[in-house]
Amino acid sequence: MKTKSFTITKKIAKHGKQCIIIIPSALKEQINSGMLAKITIDVLEGGENEIR
Repeated sequence: MKTKSFTITKKIAKHGKQCIIIIPSALKEQINSGMLAKITIDVLEGGENEIR
């Protein structure tokens, strides 16, 4: 199985009490429900609710 790699820069959204990352619809051809993906998060700037 060939590994595909994508780099996206996203703002973290809020959904109730959860923080979420929304995958762009441009990737829907490449990423399907049920696929396993490795997510690495690099924090580029602090938000108003920074973890200490």
